[in-house]
Amino acid sequence: MSGPRTYPLEVRDLGVTLDGREVLAGAGVSAGGGTWLAVVGPNGAGKSTLLKAMMGLLPHTGEVVVDGVRVRDLKPRERARLIAYAPQSPSLPPDMTVFDYTLLGRTPYIAYLGRESARDREIAGAVLERLDLSGFATRPLAHLSGGERQRVVLARALTQQAPVLLLDEPTTALDLGHQQQVLELVDRLRAGDGLTVVTTLHDLSLAGQYADTLLLLAGGRVIASGPPRQVLTEPLLARHFGARVRVEPGTDGRPLVHLVRPGDR
Repeated sequence: MSGPRTYPLEVRDLGVTLDGREVLAGAGVSAGGGTWLAVVGPNGAGKSTLLKAMMGLLPHTGEVVVDGVRVRDLKPRERARLIAYAPQSPSLPPDMTVFDYTLLGRTPYIAYLGRESARDREIAGAVLERLDLSGFATRPLAHLSGGERQRVVLARALTQQAPVLLLDEPTTALDLGHQQQVLELVDRLRAGDGLTVVTTLHDLSLAGQYADTLLLLAGGRVIASGPPRQVLTEPLLARHFGARVRVEPGTDGRPLVHLVRPGDR
């Protein structure tokens, strides 16, 4: 029995200029269908800009291609059925409930001037349950903590049921338990539903533990890409993060990154 259909993603020579300043240049990204790519890099490297450009939210040069289809050729509703995006700091309507906000993820499937179906509501409810948010369904967004809001933003993106999922720092403001819960859920969806996942991640060890491939950005340019053990190396991290680190394999062989204090050996 064959698994779910997967959608490979390719970004070719992507460039973004904002206010006359080049913030991303010649970026090439490749993620096989059903794989997880994590974008890492120091603050200001262009990680969030890359995801926004891939989603078509910023003017850019170059091409974004999903399963052979150029994203720029798609209408917004078609694009939203293909790519879902969860921003790091979204603007949330304070009086809207968690359930209604999550249900917005079904917008690409609802006819203009139409209403959501029972199936749409069922999908939204199932996603809230998976993210441990069912108890918050009727709560206004203004009454959520930072971590709860982060999970609700992810819930809306997952409710979209697009085969490509772009997540900008999905673990921001989450405590340790919810970080693990969210990343494990994303990984199960990737494996079970065949999602192609692209995330930016601040925590290098988390990126190394979960992603199939890493992309290191610095100064708006791709510095390195490949399996985690090839990207998370002590020389590369020291050069581009300005930090003393020790990288060692975990029990599963994936790299773990540790800060080394001055004077430690």
